[in-house]
Amino acid sequence: MQYIETKDPESKTPVKLTYEDVGSGPAVVLIHGWPSSKEMWEYQVSDLVDAGFRVITYDRRGFGKSSKPFDGYGYDTLADDLRAILEELDVHDATLVGFSMGGGEVVRYFSRHSGQRVARVVLLSSIAPYMLKTKDNPDGVEGSMFDEIIANLKKDRLAFLDEFAKLFFGINVVNKPVSPQYLEYFRMLASVASPKATIECVKSFGYTDFRSEMSSINVPTLIIHGDSDKIVPHKPTSEQAAKSIADSRLIIYEGAPHGLFVTERERLNKDLVRFIREEVPVGVRH
Repeated sequence: MQYIETKDPESKTPVKLTYEDVGSGPAVVLIHGWPSSKEMWEYQVSDLVDAGFRVITYDRRGFGKSSKPFDGYGYDTLADDLRAILEELDVHDATLVGFSMGGGEVVRYFSRHSGQRVARVVLLSSIAPYMLKTKDNPDGVEGSMFDEIIANLKKDRLAFLDEFAKLFFGINVVNKPVSPQYLEYFRMLASVASPKATIECVKSFGYTDFRSEMSSINVPTLIIHGDSDKIVPHKPTSEQAAKSIADSRLIIYEGAPHGLFVTERERLNKDLVRFIREEVPVGVRH
């Protein structure tokens, strides 16, 4: 198992971040969503490697096989972890792909670390810029929903993950885009996360306001979201991100749920490869 070592911001004790680094060519760094792990990208990794890219995935602290400290799940720390990955693996001119919660790490990496070593960005079903419903963000999610998620995680985490997975992939009486076996696999990936990290990250992605940071993304950016996403609504997130990032384009997948990395994988992978292969204008490389 490969890992890099960083620090816990409170205790200063070592934190190990597990990663996988495969393929060769321009680097693509895939940042997983909540409450999963780097294994969620299995349908993207092979296609991207076959297309001629070096693909790096890693487990966020608290998830997968990375260390599980009790604290340290704010976006400043998570962005610092991303920087440690890029520096330790000597990544340059990378494409960062942030899914859901991972979109927040991408934004904070630009506002906190000036997007060093990054040439382009993909925000996929991303929570950025702001999930919470407020007077000036009327299309957001009610704060009571995040409170309910936390309460259900504390009551019976595995039962919550079962129901969450169905909503995540848009499963209902007539629509079953993934198999029962895959749902079980998804729950398994989420179940190995630290219970504390799972709860603390709800607070991070639910209440962090990135609106003032979006303009710090100064590289070509592709934004993809499903219009049937019941986890992260596209109006307060991806639609606003597209308005806030100067060099961006927005693609809405009609009928797609939150977990479109599985349900729409063929279209998504083609869109990713096409975007990453585009030549970056001189002057925006990091």
